[in-house]
Amino acid sequence: MAKTQPLTVACQLEVSNTLAKEIDETLLVFATACDWVNANTPKKMTNKTAMQSLVYQDVRTNFGLSANLAIQAIRRVCANRKTAKQKGKKVKEFRATSISYDARIFSFREDDWTISIKLLNSRQRIKLLIGNYQVGWLKGKDPRASTLVKRKNGDYYIHITLDEPTQPETETDQVLGCDLGRTDIATTSEGKSWSGKQITDKRNHYAKLRAMIHKKASKGTRSSRRRCRQLLARLSGKEKRFQKHINHKISRQLVNNAVTNQQSIVIEDLTGIRERTNKKPRSRKEQRLGNNWAFYQLRQFLTYKCVLAGVKLILVNPAYTSLSCYKCLVIGERKGKGFSCNNCGNKCDADYNGAQNIKALGAIINRPGGSGLSCQLNAEIQYIQLNLFDSLGLLKTPHTA
Repeated sequence: MAKTQPLTVACQLEVSNTLAKEIDETLLVFATACDWVNANTPKKMTNKTAMQSLVYQDVRTNFGLSANLAIQAIRRVCANRKTAKQKGKKVKEFRATSISYDARIFSFREDDWTISIKLLNSRQRIKLLIGNYQVGWLKGKDPRASTLVKRKNGDYYIHITLDEPTQPETETDQVLGCDLGRTDIATTSEGKSWSGKQITDKRNHYAKLRAMIHKKASKGTRSSRRRCRQLLARLSGKEKRFQKHINHKISRQLVNNAVTNQQSIVIEDLTGIRERTNKKPRSRKEQRLGNNWAFYQLRQFLTYKCVLAGVKLILVNPAYTSLSCYKCLVIGERKGKGFSCNNCGNKCDADYNGAQNIKALGAIINRPGGSGLSCQLNAEIQYIQLNLFDSLGLLKTPHTA
């Protein structure tokens, strides 16, 4: 059986005032049912079958949900508990913002671009307000699951889940190293880079704007405070959407390049970098820029796009990749965007140097036994540096996506 990769297509719904009231009522009852299930089942229970046998009849009787919606409420509680457990937290409450649907209570019809979903007291067919992007993904598809969502601005969306077939992973010795950063969002071992100046400028612009609005609201009249709240609601999410768009573009170009040149992509495993950097003394501006850096989102986009395209994605330890000279492997000096090595005289862009080291580490992982890290001075230095990398844990088998 061919492997598939789940993708989500968000489609806005054309909702009348009457239908909006019924959707809101369904969302509220569903969230209330989830809260009741969470409060009336053992806190450590996460097994869907066990929980269903325990409270299914009560959920149907107490809240008037259909059989499948009652099951979806129980599954939502189990899923949230599992997620909270991984983060060391507890599930407190459920908000009336979304409902999960499967094929029994959801259907999509391409003829008139509508969806049918079960609500509290009826089953409704609703028209999709979509563009060419959504049409391209949904055309000829038969989706079996979705999530009804009410957004903060009051709009209603259906997030349709598609199972896209994946390509077999391409076997290749060629790798493309990619260094991630803030000044340049990404720099490849081939010398291509994507500047982060535009994103940084946007972040600073919105930060100043939010600070100015908060200051005005704290000193203004009641009506001005209300207008400030409305303005903040309008600005909400713009920065994230812009950053998401940039990460989509970068990940798409990286994957397309890897497909064209039959390469594997190698990036740093930056898990926990926020926690590590926040322990160091930094200004509030530096903390804000660092914490808003969506490197994990870029990694997620790369992961699913690589799976769909059959490109191998390798994660390597980032330690010393930006400080070691890619030519002789001796620790050099980095100042801003510049890197210099006193051993071999190498001077180059610091991110390009890091990308070359990441590529070399990825080559060792991708081609065990190969030379990978080549020393241009002499074999003795290469031997010493390989031992150094090994002692630092850089040659251990990494996670692969």
